[in-house]
Formats: sequence, structure tokens, C-alpha cells
Amino acid sequence: MDNFAFIIHPLDPKRDVQRKFPLLGKILPIRAINFLSRFFPPLYISHITGIRSEATGKEVEGWFVACPFTPQRMMTLPAKTVYRKVIATARLAERLGAKLVGLGAYTSVVGDGGVTISRQVDTPVTTGDSYTVASAVEAMKRAAAIMGIDLANATLAVVGATGAIGSVAAQVLAEDVPQIVLIGKRRERLLEVKARCEQAGAEVVVTDDLNLLRQADLVLTVTSAVDAIVQPEHLKSGAVVCDVARPRDVSKVVAEKRDDVFVFDGGLVEIPGPAASFNFDFGFPPKTCYACMAETIALALEGRYENFSLGKDLTVAQVKEIANIARRHGFKLAGFRSFEHAVPEAEIERIRLNARRARPASAN
Repeated sequence: MDNFAFIIHPLDPKRDVQRKFPLLGKILPIRAINFLSRFFPPLYISHITGIRSEATGKEVEGWFVACPFTPQRMMTLPAKTVYRKVIATARLAERLGAKLVGLGAYTSVVGDGGVTISRQVDTPVTTGDSYTVASAVEAMKRAAAIMGIDLANATLAVVGATGAIGSVAAQVLAEDVPQIVLIGKRRERLLEVKARCEQAGAEVVVTDDLNLLRQADLVLTVTSAVDAIVQPEHLKSGAVVCDVARPRDVSKVVAEKRDDVFVFDGGLVEIPGPAASFNFDFGFPPKTCYACMAETIALALEGRYENFSLGKDLTVAQVKEIANIARRHGFKLAGFRSFEHAVPEAEIERIRLNARRARPASAN
């Protein structure tokens, strides 16, 4: 049977360590987990079974394998040290029999976006970023329609617009919205992304000031920050906010204080196959996973055992290609989730009403 593997790692140290090692996760403080993660070997987590293409009936199986580093360790250790641990984890996947390895969360962010890792292992590698963009864009369009936002008159802000996901997501959405605010720290890179978005027809402003988020009807945020950066005061009433980053960019305080904005987790997908199971609880409903995981699975179903999403400069063509592949095999958007909870239609309607009440009378 064709197969794949996906590399995960602890995002919330105590919570995620407890998923595999309940006692250790309970008794060890976060500082100890961060320190000890440098010395843990790569771990086998679970066997993924029951995935079946709706188009071809083909089945694939896979494995979750874990790089033990936390985000804090990945951001503070030398890149070579992180590379070595990720490469060791990919080689564990190879020994299990994987024909394709997906890089999850920070393992796809560190260094050059998987390029160096792909050169050090025999198995093809993908970051899953292309399908992450495709699913996030689709979810934003769906959320905008629900919230009554007309894309043809909307302003989009992309936080983390210099990264692989943010830059190409801005280019894709530039085909639909007239105005874009690109927010990031590397001005030269921002100007490159600006030029590409302008070619698609949008007017573009570049900045490093999060306060400009108050202009945006739509916000897509995908930085590599360890701590939340988007706060309640940054957001316009009625805004749709898609948080693709892991760890999250949007502070939990937003959920507590702003009942007039629709914040949801980006890149959540339902996989095909009536008996599909990850055989590991990472906090989602059955058959639901991140789009980066789903890209790895979709490529396996397609028989595309090759490097796909690598580096920091993805293309719109890649995004559209993987979206078509995934759609054909039966992948689809999962329901909206926000801060570990499902968002029912009734809650979205309350947000709409609250946003309407919060607007000045002249804007209604």
C-alpha cells in the first residue's frame, strides 16, 4: 500500500506532551519540557489508517512521527541543531516505510522552509503550505459571505506577509479584493509581494504597524511568532480573522473581549474515507486535520511522491493545483473552529448582530 508520514511537534508543551505521556506532561513544568526536549529522540506517535479517495477508491496509510522540540526551542537553538533533529525524525519515517514526508508547524518554518531537510533525506518532502493557503482562502471567502462582506469592496490585511504562506495567500486574494495591507518586518520582501499583488489588480500598502489592521474587513495572520500578537484593539468591528499560525497569532483575549469579530482557525480540513482515523487525539473531531497534513495525504493519494511545497516562495499555480487534487479525492473544509471549540451557526449570527450594533449609524 502507498503511504506517507507527517512530522508533528509539541506546540503547547504541557498539553501536547500529556497527549502521549500523561504523567510526564502533568508533573514537568514548561521550562523543564523545553530543556529536556533537546535530549529526547524522535518518537513514533500513531498509525494513520482508513483513508480512501472518493475519485479512485485508492487507499493510503501513514504515520505521525514527532520531533520533540517545542517552538521555543526551535526559535532559540542554532538552526543546524534543529535541522539535525528534524532530519532524524524524517529518517524514522523512512524506516517505517514512508514514501513522502510532510513537515508540520515549526519544522516547516525553521531555516529555509524544508529545502535543506529535503536534501538530507531520501524521501520526498513537502511543507503542506500550498494546501494551507488554498484552504485558508476558501474558508475566508466562506466566512466573508456569512458575515455579509462583499469581497469586491473589502480591504484585506495579511500579517506575516513576507512568509511562504502569507505572501502567496495575498497574491491569491489579490484577484478578489481591491485593497490589501501587507504587514511584516522585512520591507524589501514586502515590496516584492506588493508588486505581485498589484499585478493581480489590487492597491497595496506595506507596513510593520499592526494598528493598520483596524482598516481591514478581512485579516489573514500567519507569522512565526511564539506569542500572540493580534490584540482586541487591533480589529475592526465585523472583521473576519483567519488565524493560520501555530502557535496562534490571535490572543485569547480577543475571544473574551470582542464578540463583534469572527475569529477562526485557518487550514482545517476533513479527510476522505468512512473509516479514516489518525489513531491519535490532537484535539480535533474525527477525520479533521490541518491542511498541511492533508496536503501530504492528498499527494500520496495522487501518487505524487515528489518534493512539492518547499522554500519560502510558493506560487499561485501550486496553490491551485493542490486545491484541485484535494477536491478530486474528496477533501473538504471542516467546520469553523476557534480556540479549540467548534463555532456553530448561531454563534456566527450573534457576531453579525453585535457587529451591526457596534457600527456607527451612518455605516448601517
